[in-house]
Amino acid sequence: MARRNTYREDEVLETPFDYHHLLRAFVYIKKYLGKMIFAFALSAIGGITALFGPKITQIALDEAIPDGNVRRLFMLVAMLCGCFILSIIFTTIRSRIMINVSQNIIYDIRKDLFEHLQKLPFQYYDDRPHGKILIRVVNYVNSVSDMLSNGLINVVLEIMNLVFIVIFMFCVDVKLSLVVLAGVPILAVFMFWIKNKQRRAWQQVSNKNSNLNAYLQENIVGARITQMFAREEENAETFAELSDRCRKTWFKAVMYSNLVWPGIDNISVWVRAAVFIVGLYFMGIGEVSLGVIVAITSYAARFWQPIMNLGNIFNNFINNIAYLERIFETLDEPVTVDDAEDATEMAPIKGDVTFENVTFAYEEGKDVLKNVSFTVKAGESVALVGPTGAGKSTIVNLISRFYNVNQGRVLIDGQDISKVTLHSLRSQMGIMLQDSFIFSGTIEDNIRYGKLDATTEEIIKSSKTVCADDFITRFQDGYQTEVKERGSLLSQGQKQLISFARTLLSDPAILVLDEATSSIDVQTEKALQQGIDAMCEGRTSFIIAHRLSTIKNCDKIMYIDQGGIVECGSHAELLAKKGYYYKLYTAQMDDIA
Repeated sequence: MARRNTYREDEVLETPFDYHHLLRAFVYIKKYLGKMIFAFALSAIGGITALFGPKITQIALDEAIPDGNVRRLFMLVAMLCGCFILSIIFTTIRSRIMINVSQNIIYDIRKDLFEHLQKLPFQYYDDRPHGKILIRVVNYVNSVSDMLSNGLINVVLEIMNLVFIVIFMFCVDVKLSLVVLAGVPILAVFMFWIKNKQRRAWQQVSNKNSNLNAYLQENIVGARITQMFAREEENAETFAELSDRCRKTWFKAVMYSNLVWPGIDNISVWVRAAVFIVGLYFMGIGEVSLGVIVAITSYAARFWQPIMNLGNIFNNFINNIAYLERIFETLDEPVTVDDAEDATEMAPIKGDVTFENVTFAYEEGKDVLKNVSFTVKAGESVALVGPTGAGKSTIVNLISRFYNVNQGRVLIDGQDISKVTLHSLRSQMGIMLQDSFIFSGTIEDNIRYGKLDATTEEIIKSSKTVCADDFITRFQDGYQTEVKERGSLLSQGQKQLISFARTLLSDPAILVLDEATSSIDVQTEKALQQGIDAMCEGRTSFIIAHRLSTIKNCDKIMYIDQGGIVECGSHAELLAKKGYYYKLYTAQMDDIA
């Protein structure tokens, strides 16, 4: 039930939006600034061209029609049609340009997000549901791309339209133009009132969607466990509650958003009504003509249109601010495990591994390892045993520098691994985990992941060495068998054998086997042991195994507990001591017997 409550808790709302995020967004905009300026110019020309329409109408009503000048009337009609046609052409071209820009911005942001996620340490993924990470890369980027392209151009464009509309209005009649502008203060008060309510409402929608997506992703991955424990109804209730929260917050946010357009529209209607009333009064005393009233009301409608458009853009802007915050929040996540500024390439590894007074904690104040020191010579095989959570996997993770040590140093061949590039270090290490991850694609592709330029012959050879070839060739398509997402067609044991082949193919200088045979049956494990021995031959290897019978031949066995190494020696030496290892080994042998 603890897990269920975790997803019912809402994320804490962020601090008020920092407008520096918009300045940061210009990193993605400036690459396409030329295209955006060209699109803006086209829109500006089209918009100004269309503004001549009401003026042409005024001339037709006040001069051409009263004078009975048919030829001039037809010319004015042709000019009016020409203005609208040019406006449509320019707008269409601009739309195509901005679609291209928008998609390029999506590509750039996603690329940066993905590359940054690839560099983030294990701790980042340990602390977050994967669904919440996924929604930022897919949904949030889609949402903000239009705001960063069309949205920004439209803001400038609509403001420019407003300026030109005001100029054209004042050229027609100053008094009636002032009547139109009288509605602006009312609009300003209305928009100020609704702004903060909108932002908080859409940020709540962002949070609820994130929670829902995280819960959905976890339940899709854990569908088998759900059915095994008959938790379908409980999970459905939780999902329904999360969905209901999404629905309610969305309705609340939309309610505020939908107030913008009616509010502006009502102000617009009242202003145009005032124009007619005031205009008819001045018309009665001979100060304005019918054409002037029609032209001003037409400009009044046009005046409020860009304001309504700005309201919609503002709506969209407010809706997407929360998403932009989340994107930059991810990009700002510190890469705590990274190359030092003066990092050098790791020389070809011989295999000497040394821990010097290493202290490490996943959480501050809770040390997993305390002042651990040991030395492993090149070519030695070392087994790490001990109770669950004692720090065995932590040691091998520190050798691969998946985490930074809090104190002390880890050295390989006498070189501090914090001073070398991660790629040059990890490319020379082979790591086989208990949870063998299989990618979508063919079996051959999954094995080749260990060495991208490997030949088919090399792949088959490594597979035979670890006893994977037998079951692979039984598939109809052999090595070309599609294994789907996470290797859904394979058993856990088969996944581990493929992972063995992948690791062996990489020909690592240092080999790490972390519960690598946990899902393999005893008979296959005995056959595989020869392959493991071949893998360990001539290279430094660290083996974590609960089946102690598989590590008897290791050069050194370390018993890890209480934050350090409590016993160290060969199998025979530790049995002779009759200490921790002896008790663990004899208890396991008794269970087998």
